[in-house]
Order: sequence, then structure tokens, then C-alpha cells
Amino acid sequence: MDNTMEVEEIPEETPSTSKDTETATKSDDKEHNLPWIEKYRPQTFEEIVGNEDTVKRLSIFAHQGNVPHIIIAGPPGVGKTTTILCLARILLGPAFKHAVLELNASNDRGIDVVRNKVKLFARQKVTLPPGRHKIIILDEVDSMTEGAQQALRRTMEIYSNTTRFALACNYSEKVIEAIQSRCAILRYSRLSDAQVLARVIQICRKENVQYTEDGLEAIVFTAQGDMRQALNNLQSTHNGFGSINSENVFKVCDEPHPLLIKDMLMNCTRGEIRKAYKIMEHLWNLGYASEDIIKNVFKVCKNLDTDEAIKLAFIKEIGLTHQRIVDGLTTLLQMSGLLSRLCMRASGKEIS
Repeated sequence: MDNTMEVEEIPEETPSTSKDTETATKSDDKEHNLPWIEKYRPQTFEEIVGNEDTVKRLSIFAHQGNVPHIIIAGPPGVGKTTTILCLARILLGPAFKHAVLELNASNDRGIDVVRNKVKLFARQKVTLPPGRHKIIILDEVDSMTEGAQQALRRTMEIYSNTTRFALACNYSEKVIEAIQSRCAILRYSRLSDAQVLARVIQICRKENVQYTEDGLEAIVFTAQGDMRQALNNLQSTHNGFGSINSENVFKVCDEPHPLLIKDMLMNCTRGEIRKAYKIMEHLWNLGYASEDIIKNVFKVCKNLDTDEAIKLAFIKEIGLTHQRIVDGLTTLLQMSGLLSRLCMRASGKEIS
């Protein structure tokens, strides 16, 4: 009797295949969980939105190789840090990881940081191609203490043969003159609504986001030329509600609704103080601070469909009221006084 038994051989799963699959899954998860401001951060000068002339000057620096110390000044969310990182990638190529030190000066703002981290990195030896230098990126440099800035000035002088400093700030006047005189100063302006809108639509298509026209208008309105704010608002609304419409955007951003503000201002142009006050009281009871309300009043007033002379008079009164609010006069009475002055301006009466 033949006692032999057939055994079916099952091929072993190669460990490399499972590891590769696991790595790919982790990579996909990591990209899925990334904030869109990082996922879609420009990697080259061509991808940067806005400020074309300044970016063009920097691309010339990048091709020539010998870059001076630079300060990029401008409002938040216009691409200052992104531009510096693009410049560093083009200049240093594969050596980018070893030859770049990035610090946020709003956190690392004291003199010890300059003495320790910055000096230590400036002393390090890194092999680079001829005409290339290590790059130290200091973001929010206008938040550094004056003592730290003075120490930085001396460090910039000593290590200028091997290291270049790229500084980003919101207000260049807060950087001491000794540093400004050692740098090429580049100024960035706010992005236009059209530039922000084009980028938002591009990302909506890549992420398969459902949106309406009024939703995109709301994203652009809340951003006010700040691309970072626009993408954060877009992602938050998408994650919270699934679709982008104006109602959802203003729920996420929690700003006084511009349509209510517009109705209030139009009531003022007609001298209807009671109707205007009802809207102001409603916004106040919703819990909005006077500064939130006055900022949106200004944003809406700029594009109000009314006579230019009235619009200019309104903007003047809004500015004066904003100044009082900053000084601490933040009551509903102050906001009501604004409405009465706007009604008087619209009727042509002079305010003593």
C-alpha cells in the first residue's frame, strides 16, 4: 500500500513585499494627515503665488550663487519663509539638510539662542560647491529682543565668509538699523483676491472638494490676502462640513457675517438708525468683540455700493472708532455712536 501523501507547497510571502506595502501605507497616511498649507507649500519659485518682481530678483540671486544677507518683510501668509526655503533648495541642492538652520525667532528670541545655536551652526564645517554658503533662516526676526539683534549683527560680520542669513519679518522697522544696513531688503505685499481664489480653486480640484461660488467668496473674504489663512479655512470647513459654502465657512471662521454688516451700513446710508442698531445689537449679543465687528465693518465698507464721498466719510469714522477701541473703549455704546455718526455723514451733516 502506497502511504505517500501529496503536500501542496504554499509559497512564502517575501518580507520585503509586506514591508514595502506597509511603508507605502504609512507614507499615504502621513500625506493625508498633512495640513494643506504644508502639503501644497511651493517647492520652486515658479509655484510661488504673487510678488513676481521680487521672486524674479531672488531667482537671479539663486543662479548667480553669491547671495547677500537678505530681509524679506511683509504681512503674514504671503510666502516669505517659503521663498527663502525655495532659494536655499536651489542654491544647496542635496546639501540642503546639512547646510540650513531654520529658527523661529518668536520662540527662540533671546540672546542665548544667538550665542549658542546660531554661532554653533555658523562654526560648523560643511562641504559645499564653490560660491555656496550655509544659510541660517530666522523667521519672525522682528520678535527678537534688541540684545539678541545686536549679538546677531556681530555674528553676521564674523561668519560672512561661510554663512548667509535670510531673515523674514512682518515689520522691517522693528529690525535694528545695523542689521538692515547689512542686508538686501525685499518687500512683499498682500496677495490679491484673484490670486488667492485661483490657488484655492486649484487645491479644491486636487482634493475633490465640493464648493459653491459664495463659499469661495467667503474663503477669500476671510483670508484678506493671507494664503495661509485661506488654506486653513478651506481645510477646516471641508473637514467639518464636507462642502464649501458661505454658511459653513462663517461657522468655522466665526466672524460677523458680511451680509449683516452690509445691511447695517446700507441702513446708515439711508439714515435708518433704528434698523442699523438692531443689527449691531444682534451681533453684540452673539458674543462678537467690538474689534471683530469693526474689522469686518471696514472690510465690507471698502466694497460698499454707494457714493464715493459717503464711502470715504464712512471709512474715516470707522478708522477713528477703531482707534478708540484699541485704546480700550470697547462697549456697545461706542459701536452705537459709530452708527449715529455714519447716519449723520450720509445725510451730509457735519460732526463737531
